[in-house]
Order: sequence, then C-alpha cells, then structure tokens
Amino acid sequence: MADDTQTRITREYPEVSELRDSGTRWPDQIAPARRSGWGPIRAFFFIVAIVALIGAILVGFKAIDLLPHFGKPFAERTTDRSQPVLLKSIQDMSRYVAATGNFEVVVDTEKDRQYVPDIIFSERVLFIGAGTVDAYVDFATLSTDALTVSDDQSAVTVKLPAPQLAKPNIDHDRSYVFAESRGILNRISDMFSSNPNEQRDLYLLAERKIADAATKTDLPARAQANTEKMLRGMLASLGFTEITINWQLT
Repeated sequence: MADDTQTRITREYPEVSELRDSGTRWPDQIAPARRSGWGPIRAFFFIVAIVALIGAILVGFKAIDLLPHFGKPFAERTTDRSQPVLLKSIQDMSRYVAATGNFEVVVDTEKDRQYVPDIIFSERVLFIGAGTVDAYVDFATLSTDALTVSDDQSAVTVKLPAPQLAKPNIDHDRSYVFAESRGILNRISDMFSSNPNEQRDLYLLAERKIADAATKTDLPARAQANTEKMLRGMLASLGFTEITINWQLT
C-alpha cells in the first residue's frame, strides 16, 4: 500500500531533471532568473530618471529666482562696533596753503640683543611711509599795520610772516609694511601677546623723517613766491598800481 502511494506522488510531480530538459521551471527558480537579468538595469535607469528630474526642477527654480540664496556660509565677515564720531572743536583757519610737497621714505628698523644670534632674537621691519607737507602763510598773525595804503589809493605795502611748514599728513593708502623678519623667540612671543602700538610707532617715525626732509627743500621759498603772485594779482584787480610785499623772514 505504501509503495502504491509513493508511486502516485512520483507520477504527479515529475522529476527536476525532466523539468529542466523540457524547459519548465518552478516558480522559485523563475523569479531569481528574472531579477538577475533586468532588475538592476531597471533600478539604475529609474534612479537616473529621478536625479535628472530633480536637477531639471532645481534649474527651473534657479532660472526664475525661487531658490534661497545661502551665499558663503563660512565666509569671513567684519563687524564694526565703533562708537559714534564726536565733534570736539571747530577752529577757523586763516592759512593760505601756497605749496605742497609729496614725500616717500623707507623706514628700516631692527631690534636685537647683543651676543644673541638674529635667528634667535631679532625683529626687522621695512616700512614704506608716504605723505604730504603743506607750506602755508598764516594771515591770522597779521598786525593792524600789516597793510599800508597811500593817500591816493594807488600804492599799497603788505607785511607778511614767513611761510611755515605744516605737520606731515601721512597717506595711509600708500603707506604699508613692505617686509619683516622675526627671530624664533619673537615669533613665540607674538603667539601669546601683541603690541598694538607697533604700527603706530612706524607711522610716527616716518612722519618725523618726512618733516625733517621737508625743511631741507625749497617748499618755503615756493610758498613765498606763490603767495606774492596771488596777492599781486588780487591787489592789482582792486586798482593798486604799486604793490610792495615785505616778508618778515627769520
């Protein structure tokens, strides 16, 4: 009886070799074959299509300026917390600036210590200082008898003070540190502390050198000649035919 049952089961379900030869596959054998062929390719094309669609949408939003502007999130920024400018005083000027000199100086300073190699301790800075110096005549110092007019109003005599040189005006746009070198100890010290007056000292030194150089030029003489030319033209337009200008030179 058992043999008859086994025979019926075998006849109802053919052997695997017969199915393989006839080209028939079981359902659990057919699914993996299909997936291994077209499954990954279809998934790949699907992903590419989705990415292309998203890209097209972003390009469209950017074209009509609907995308948010993030800029550079990590870009360096400067915050100005300066206090309001206070007007301390107003001074009336009575100077006639008759000439201006343009100057430029190379400031070369070095700090070191005796018997210590420069590679260990030294600080050398090359600073380019540029600025101008005005030569002027101060009319505020004129006395009451500085202007003398003849009775017939044809002659005039003017007494003027000697031309002076103003304080140098350093041009910050043209002044800069050209080069600098520091020793090992100087570099280590700069990591823990800094001197905020270092740049200021360079500017002051350049200012002193420019002021000294201006005294050795012909700026005062040029200012004197230009002032005389200006006054003679102005007084001649007032009807004076004889004009005398006396300078109180020291």
